[in-house]
Amino acid sequence: QVQLVESGGGSVQAGDSLRLSCAAPGRTLSMYTMGWFRQAPGKERVVVSTITWSRWSTSTAYYPDSVKDRFTISRDNAKNTVYLQMNSLKPEDTAVYYCALRTGTRSTEEADYDTWGRGTQVTVSS
Repeated sequence: QVQLVESGGGSVQAGDSLRLSCAAPGRTLSMYTMGWFRQAPGKERVVVSTITWSRWSTSTAYYPDSVKDRFTISRDNAKNTVYLQMNSLKPEDTAVYYCALRTGTRSTEEADYDTWGRGTQVTVSS
C-alpha cells in the first residue's frame, strides 16, 4: 500500500523551477519529521531537505549546502501535504525525488525514516 504520494516532477531547463508535493493521508503533520531525498542514476540516495514541527506547529528545516538558498521545504497542515520548492535548477539536480516520513526526532539518515513514497522524476537539461 502506498502511504506517501509524490507529484510535480518533470523535465525542465537549467534555471527553471519546480514544486514537488507529497501527500501524507491519515497523518497529522505536526510532531512528525518529513524529508525529501533524491537518487541520481548510479548514485546513492541522499537527503535534500527535512522539516520538523513542534506541538505548536513551529518548524525547523535542514538543507545541505548543495541546495541551500535554492530549495525550500514547507507544509500545508490542512491538506496533510509537504512541498519542496526548487528554484534555479541545475543539471546536477537530475534525480528521482522521494518523500519520506519519520515518527521520531529530526534526522538526515535514510534508515531512520519509516514510510516512503514511490518517487517522482526530475530531469534538468542544459
